[in-house]
Amino acid sequence: MSKELHPKDQGERAPLVVRDRRGSDPVTLRARRRPDAKDPVTLRARRRPDAKKPVGSGPAGVSEARSEAGRADRTEAARPRERIAELTEDLQRVKAEYDNYRKRVRRDRLAIREIAVVNVLTGLLPVLDAVDAARRQDDGNGAVEAVSDLLQERLAALGLRTVGAAGEPFDPDIHEAITYHASGAAREAVCTAVLRHGYRVGDHLLRPAQVAVAGPAPAA
Repeated sequence: MSKELHPKDQGERAPLVVRDRRGSDPVTLRARRRPDAKDPVTLRARRRPDAKKPVGSGPAGVSEARSEAGRADRTEAARPRERIAELTEDLQRVKAEYDNYRKRVRRDRLAIREIAVVNVLTGLLPVLDAVDAARRQDDGNGAVEAVSDLLQERLAALGLRTVGAAGEPFDPDIHEAITYHASGAAREAVCTAVLRHGYRVGDHLLRPAQVAVAGPAPAA
């Protein structure tokens, strides 16, 4: 309720305005609407049609919340399996590297052993030549032959093999021709006599065999 002043008093001082801020109408006893209150209908009309509802409002919201919770549970459950797969892959890689290292070490050991045997047997070749020469000049008592056979047996246990024999085809990779006898009837070069034996250990040729060769006559 507002009270207006008499016109003659308006010039003397500012008008006094009284506002009724009571929440209900004194006559109808109904709640009054505040001027600054917003209409809920207007608010609903102003809401954007594509605005998302908060999670959990309505059946769709509950379903979405459950889906998100399910995805989170599956993600948490998948993490240990992924970690186990990573550790398994690392273990397999380490095992493969260790196997390669073990094979390489074994191969190196065999190579070192073979080189050592080659060096020892190479130093014994003059001894073998001397025993072989004495065997050829043996007086028939068999002592030198027995020593030669025993020495050959022990060296064969270390991998020593004799190269060169009469009657085998001539191979320039393992034979060294000292003499050559041309024969028109021969179709290929053949070792007719071994002048000095050759020796090898595995794939290592210690020395070629010196042989006499007979073969076809060279073309004019």
